[in-house]
Amino acid sequence: MLTMKTTKRLILAGATALMMTNSAVAAEMTLKLGHLANEQNAWHKAALKFGEELSTLTDGRIAVEVFPNETLGKEIDLINGMQLGTVDMTITGESLQNWAPMAALLAVPYAYQTLEDMDAVAGGEIGGKIEQQIIEKAQIRPVAYFARGPRNLTSNREIKSPDDLNGLKLRVPNVPLFVDVWKSLGAQPTPMAFSEVFTSLQAGAIDAQENPLALIDSASFDEVQKFVNKTEHVRSWIYLTISELTWAELSDEDKAAVKEAAKRAQAYERGLFSADEERLTKELQDKGMTFVEVDKQAFAAKAKDAVLANVSDEIRPIVEELFAQ
Repeated sequence: MLTMKTTKRLILAGATALMMTNSAVAAEMTLKLGHLANEQNAWHKAALKFGEELSTLTDGRIAVEVFPNETLGKEIDLINGMQLGTVDMTITGESLQNWAPMAALLAVPYAYQTLEDMDAVAGGEIGGKIEQQIIEKAQIRPVAYFARGPRNLTSNREIKSPDDLNGLKLRVPNVPLFVDVWKSLGAQPTPMAFSEVFTSLQAGAIDAQENPLALIDSASFDEVQKFVNKTEHVRSWIYLTISELTWAELSDEDKAAVKEAAKRAQAYERGLFSADEERLTKELQDKGMTFVEVDKQAFAAKAKDAVLANVSDEIRPIVEELFAQ
């Protein structure tokens, strides 16, 4: 039979255990990561991988909840949310130039001839400067970067050099830089919403369009275009980012865990990206599209002046340097 003293001790021990359990629960953190891609996208899969790795590295203390398909908001809304502390993480790219002008370097036409060239910049000194400016001006911190499929030109005639573009009616996004670059190359660029491109190609209102392979495939452009001309005119990357407000809450040990998890997610995404580009090439070929090798150097040389005229004074010297390489 329990004495009054023993009963009190047991109640006290139970209360202490309950307090310890509650403090352990309170110490856990769930990071909300919203982005615009769908569940099949390599960025989403890499975001899930980041969450798995971070959970493992912190023994489950930090969890990551991933929200694809803009369910937490559009890209700019998410950035604003991170600055206010309502969102912890997102995947974002050149939209950051609204705060940090150097972020425009993420997607400059013909600045990066190959994936290796892009990696050298994103992972090198220039990339470090871009990241630092994003931290200071946008109050969000890049922790990893993911490659994006290069933009290629589709058409119903082979385009091997700028001379072949003469008079080509080409849909472009409503971005002055894109319009001016294609004009300088000899095409007739027509800004248009992406949703109107397929029917415009079908009706012959435009002759061509340019996009990464993933969009060429998902939009079924193979039904209205015969050639994928491998212009690879825009190579770009996008960042996995964390709010500076969230970052400040982390211990040094947890910051190191976030960096390591991000590094692993970056390597994982690169493997998915490379496999995707190969798969998409084969799928589009199987659907009847012909891939055309182009004279990229001739395109870059002819586009250079228009590119330099459209970039900000702050990044122009860097762009000149990239073109000179």
